[in-house]
Amino acid sequence: MEKEQQPLLPERHPQANLFICDVADAVIKSDMASMEHPIFTLSKKPIREVKRYEHGDVVLEVTPGPKGIANIYDKDILIFAISQIMAARNEGRPYSREILFQAQDFLEFSNRHTGGHDYDLLRDSLDRLDSTRLRTTIKTGGDETWEAFGLIDGAKIKRKRHDGRVTEWGLRLSEWLFKAIEANEVLTLHPDYFRLRKPIERRIYEIARKHCGAKESWQIGLKKLQKKCGSSDAIRNFRLAVRALCDFDHLPDYSVSMEDDMVSFRNRTSVPVVPGAGYTTKLRPDTLEAARLVAPGWDIYVIEMEWREWVVGLLEQGMEPPRNADNAFIGFCKKWAARHA
Repeated sequence: MEKEQQPLLPERHPQANLFICDVADAVIKSDMASMEHPIFTLSKKPIREVKRYEHGDVVLEVTPGPKGIANIYDKDILIFAISQIMAARNEGRPYSREILFQAQDFLEFSNRHTGGHDYDLLRDSLDRLDSTRLRTTIKTGGDETWEAFGLIDGAKIKRKRHDGRVTEWGLRLSEWLFKAIEANEVLTLHPDYFRLRKPIERRIYEIARKHCGAKESWQIGLKKLQKKCGSSDAIRNFRLAVRALCDFDHLPDYSVSMEDDMVSFRNRTSVPVVPGAGYTTKLRPDTLEAARLVAPGWDIYVIEMEWREWVVGLLEQGMEPPRNADNAFIGFCKKWAARHA
């Protein structure tokens, strides 16, 4: 039985990720637009009212279907689909907006149970994704146009006629989302994203991942954070939720603190990689840009995580780390690209 006092869910399928997407290094990815803007509701209860969000020149209107607006757990299916497409793309395999999959692969990928009820929940998620409609001016692929569309352009569940056994699940991504994928407007998520218990924790992590990224730190006011989260809760309740996140300090990739309603995120990888070693793997912003040039088509943040682990290994063995972290990282990226070509 899972203990509620534990901030993270248990890792239910520790070996499953090795086999998802047919590649050993498949990583979890999400599109930037839905990470920055509150497209998905944070409530598991059906929300049947139109949601409207405005920020700068972005206007977003989300219209529910019969079962309500798609929620942040429904988004797991899109994360799964994006991860499959990006894995295929990086491996040079064919890909398209059509995604066919086995339900158990998705359930294991997203750290869910695999009982009969979980298959019913998956079908409901596909239904909400298909019926939720967006009207927005959010840019994808470098274009800004007012568009009206669904999150997906249909879904299917194929069964055997003689016994009713499901043999295949499928969905077709919207052109809007597919355009974002082809433009590389995606970011890698930490595997523990699927272990976060609360919708608000997942949403705050998305925002931190999008805005803080690989920077050392990032700050945002509490009210603005609540707006970006799409939370309709009273500000005092939202403040308590953020304080709980600070107290447990279990958000992947980022440490969270709050003072006078100013929420601060600090990148956990910007501190010395070994306590007392005095060596930091902090990289300059222009280094990341240079790395993208030597490893085109690859997710630099994935390579960065492996590089940091390599540096940790050197230090733990008592070996000297690279004198120039930036040059060492670019060299690591060159070798990575050549090894995976």
